[in-house]
Order: sequence, then structure tokens, then C-alpha cells
Amino acid sequence: MKVLFIGGTGLISSASSDLAARNGIELYILNRGDSKKYPIPRGAKLLKADIRLDQKKISQMMAKEKFDSVVDWIAFTPQDIENDISLFSGRTRQFIFISSASAYQKPPTNYLITESTPLVNPYWEYSRNKIACEIRLLKEYRDNRFPVTIVRPSLTYGPSQIPLAVGSWNHPYTVIDRMKKGKKIIVPGDGTSLWTCTYNSDFAKGLVGLLGMEKAIGHAFHITSDEVLTWDQIYTETAHAVDVEPKIVHVPSELIAAYAPWELGSLLGDKAVSTVFDNSKIKRFVPGYLATVPWAEGVRKAISWHEKDKARCTIDVDANNLWDKIISVYEKALTKGK
Repeated sequence: MKVLFIGGTGLISSASSDLAARNGIELYILNRGDSKKYPIPRGAKLLKADIRLDQKKISQMMAKEKFDSVVDWIAFTPQDIENDISLFSGRTRQFIFISSASAYQKPPTNYLITESTPLVNPYWEYSRNKIACEIRLLKEYRDNRFPVTIVRPSLTYGPSQIPLAVGSWNHPYTVIDRMKKGKKIIVPGDGTSLWTCTYNSDFAKGLVGLLGMEKAIGHAFHITSDEVLTWDQIYTETAHAVDVEPKIVHVPSELIAAYAPWELGSLLGDKAVSTVFDNSKIKRFVPGYLATVPWAEGVRKAISWHEKDKARCTIDVDANNLWDKIISVYEKALTKGK
């Protein structure tokens, strides 16, 4: 099977690249070739270009190429999709768009999310753009038989990321450092919202299982773990991984977003809302699919990866200061109310 990954060396995609290569897939990876954290796997062929800037170069690259499957890991806007349709119409038997489970209805009208749950997110432009991409691709499928399959990950992580609800994405060790120092940490809401974290090697099993699958064309899938935890459980298990007890402060998501407006989409549009995924569809299409890395194991892998090299244990000073301010404001408000 001949497969092209656009991107392919990111947090989520790297595990799928590794698994595809190990499975003997003839894998091509189209990206800028500058990933140090997740290099391309042995046996894969690098096509070095920036798909957003080097359209002419890539059109020349693709002129005589055909693929069984193309996966775009880095399409975020309808314009990105227009470029993909132009490049790959007639050049692939299947086009997989990596969307996002954050596109699902917020707040949901039913706690159990299936692929037929409506797509609407008034809080997060990122999610609305993903929805627009899906709409455009499905129109192209209906009108011109463009062979799209849609995949919706939800908070998929790997060794380099510790995906807490209130954390620093670029400096994920920051919350671990706070825990070790006995500092207070923020958990949104009352900590009882249900959430699912999926390790990237588990997600890869479902994604690679869909490659080249003709019956998956026209369908959407989410691929997540079946383990469901509260945010309090997620933070507590994280603290236990470094042998401490967490000092949790429950802060309303609206207050967090008031001081950190960029968190509005990620919280109210995603993590603050209880979300449980029904994975029966991906299991029907990819028999034997099962996520096997629980949070307790995955978070320890991530912490271990950071602590093997102190250069990875970077601290977000601005985030620390902001979190201290939010905690102070919230606790003063509670004191005044008594």
C-alpha cells in the first residue's frame, strides 16, 4: 500500500507514521523536514516542502504520483482543504482529513458522543474551522466522489505532552514542577467533568487500520480510549506519578477565561464539558481496535520522557504567575463571601 502523510512528524501523527512503516506500508511524508522531536521513521521517504507555501513545487512532485491513501494532519481551514482537493483529486483512492472531536456539539445534549452527534461549537474558532473543512469535503464527496474519510481525535497525547486542562502546551512540565514544589494547581469547574485522554500509539492503531479502506469512504470516525476519568482523577493520578498529593483549587472556567481569554475555546468549547465517546464504529470497521494505555501509564511515560533530559523540563514563568493570580483572586472572592 502506498500512503502519503502530510505532516506526519507531530505529536499525534508520529505514532501513526511509526506504525505504518513497521507494518510495511510504502510511506511518503510531505513536510518541511525540520522535526527534531519526532523524526521520520526508518523506511519512510521524505518529500521536503511546505504544503501551504510551495504549491507549485508540490504540484510538480505530485504530477505523476498516485496513492492508496493520503492523510492531511495539518489542514485547519477551508482554504487548506481547497488546496488538498486541487492537489489530490484523481491522485488518491482515499483522502483522510484529521478533524477534531472538539467539533462536536457544545454543550452536548447527550453525554455519550457518537459520530452522528451534531457538529457545533460556538466557543472555539479552531473547531468551527474544522467543521467548515468537513462540510466542504463532504460536499466534494457528494458532488464529485472525492474519496474522503474523516477522523476526529480527542486530546491525544504522547511522550512529549502532558495534556492537563489548565497547563502550558509549550512547557508541559510546568504543572509537574508546581506539584513537586507543593504549589496549588487549577482544575476547572468542580473537577467532576468526565474526560478521555488517548495515547498516540493507541490512536495510531485505529488510524492505520483505516488506511486504504474503501468502505470507510464517506464516513467519519472518532478514535479514542474507552477509559473515562474526572479531571480530579486525572490530576490526582498525575501527582501520584511523582509521589505527591495534589493541592487542587477548583476555579470556574469562566473566571479562568476572564484572565486568560485564549483558554475560552479550549475550556468552554472542549475540556470543561463532560465528554464520553462511543467507539463502537471504529471497532466495527477496524476489528480488534482497542486502546490499551491507561492514563496512569501514559502520564508516567510522558513525565519520564521529560525527566530523562532536563532540557525538556522547561518552565512557563508567565503561566505560573497567571495561575497564581487567578488562584489568589478566586480565593479572595470566596473569603469575601463568608
